[in-house]
Amino acid sequence: MSKKNSLKNKKKKIETIEDQWKYEIAAELGLADKVEQFGWGGLTAKETGRIGGLITVRKKQSNQKNTMEG
Repeated sequence: MSKKNSLKNKKKKIETIEDQWKYEIAAELGLADKVEQFGWGGLTAKETGRIGGLITVRKKQSNQKNTMEG
């Protein structure tokens, strides 16, 4: 298969709220430049764990807000 065909067959990922939070949190922690330069794989386990933990906190807050409103 040619490179052109392999690119054509890839589906675009739909960005979720968690994806948005991931970038926001990385920026808040001062990691945005590192992510831009090295990608998500360039972060340490501690850094990715911190981001994941904060995403979990935001999910819980969002769920609580939605429960109170609905």
